[in-house]
Amino acid sequence: MRIAVGGIHIECSTYNPVLTYQDEFRVTEGEALLEHPSFAFLNDYPAEFIPTLHARAIPGGPVAKETYDEFKRRFLVGLKKALPVDGVYLAMHGAMYVEGMEDAEANWISATREVVGPDCLISASYDLHGNVSQTIIDQINMYSAYRTAPHIDIEETQRRSVDMLVKSIQTGVKPKLYWCPVPVVLAGEQTSTEDEPAGQLYAQLPDIDKLDGVWDASLLVGYVWADEPRGTACAVLTGTDEAVLKAQAEKLALDYWQARETFAFGCQTGTVEECVRWAKESQTHPVVLADSGDNPTGGGVGDRGDVLAELIQQDAQNVVVAGIADKAATQAAFKAGVGAQLALTIGASLDPKGGSATANFTVKRLIDATVETAPQAILSTGGIDVVVCERRRPYHNLSDFELLGIDVKEVGILVVKSGYLSPDLAPLASPNLMALSQGVVDQYVERLPRPRKKVLTFPFDREFDYTPKAFASRQNAS
Repeated sequence: MRIAVGGIHIECSTYNPVLTYQDEFRVTEGEALLEHPSFAFLNDYPAEFIPTLHARAIPGGPVAKETYDEFKRRFLVGLKKALPVDGVYLAMHGAMYVEGMEDAEANWISATREVVGPDCLISASYDLHGNVSQTIIDQINMYSAYRTAPHIDIEETQRRSVDMLVKSIQTGVKPKLYWCPVPVVLAGEQTSTEDEPAGQLYAQLPDIDKLDGVWDASLLVGYVWADEPRGTACAVLTGTDEAVLKAQAEKLALDYWQARETFAFGCQTGTVEECVRWAKESQTHPVVLADSGDNPTGGGVGDRGDVLAELIQQDAQNVVVAGIADKAATQAAFKAGVGAQLALTIGASLDPKGGSATANFTVKRLIDATVETAPQAILSTGGIDVVVCERRRPYHNLSDFELLGIDVKEVGILVVKSGYLSPDLAPLASPNLMALSQGVVDQYVERLPRPRKKVLTFPFDREFDYTPKAFASRQNAS
């Protein structure tokens, strides 16, 4: 059995003005793809996997059209070389936006179908923050999505997708696919599966998998910071009993709809000014303060200095701000050297509409580029250390701070550009505060313009009725 492997994985805020180009992606092709840790699990299957191209980047702004076209071209070249194949496994995110293009995943997946033909099986795995459309569903045979946020089941989800594909090829049983859109789109920070009601909603999926005629049940909250018609929650069911699939998709959708008013943030939230004040007053440490509106793992620019400015204003002490993307400030620090004093304005280097902070800084530490990271510098002002970096990035893992020489347990206030905290940082937070800060991933989603919304959608609209209706994949009839 021959299975081609590839895909593209990024989520893009349409409110982010900074385009994402090729150098922002980690690209693996050929044997390097199969050797990458993300795909090592494929060795467990009795199949020949033929690598094409997989491109992955941290969330950000729209993908530049030229970048997308080049990745798609190389992927299709590899796919054509792989023919004939029995199946294709696509490892996707689901919330990509390409400049000038609606429904970018549909474009990628439709091109895949055109190459392999109507009879080849296609299975896709998605992030639960992906957005689905009828066009996407019409091109694939099997589907699975993450069931945890923060995402700790990535490989498990990929395995579910490949399990179905291998099972179908081995048995000759071609599954059916149904999906049911839900006119609700909420921020991931309100729908974490570690909190309710998302915890209970997702806990029922494994039991649905066990029903006769069901292979996989997926529930997606969607991606709210993409102003696209397909931006919505949905349920997706794969299996063999169409009546059961349709009924379960509609039940899941109704459960999500009925819970829409009960989703809430799982930590204490407030304005930037309030969160800084609460952090200073806290008797326990480290306080982890999330700058949610500029979270690069949600699609934020990652360059705003609003929170830094407020920390300076309130004379906060024993603080680490990690970090702010500012190439000019980073290069100035490297040029001046450790111990040098610099008058700098940090922030708004990528998006001029972002906030910034001006102060006199001392260059405390310089961290050279590695294979995985761009140059970074630690700059100090008063009792605040701020990490600046040449390239936008998150600081969510303990290894990020180890590279910087920072022991986060010794920090009074740790500021990270994040929404809900990563599995590394969450256990350390004492307490966790989330600033409802400004930015292109604003948690007050109702404040976001939604000119391309084609149907009434909660929470942008509140007074309307909804009756779930599941739709079949065109592949069901073939």
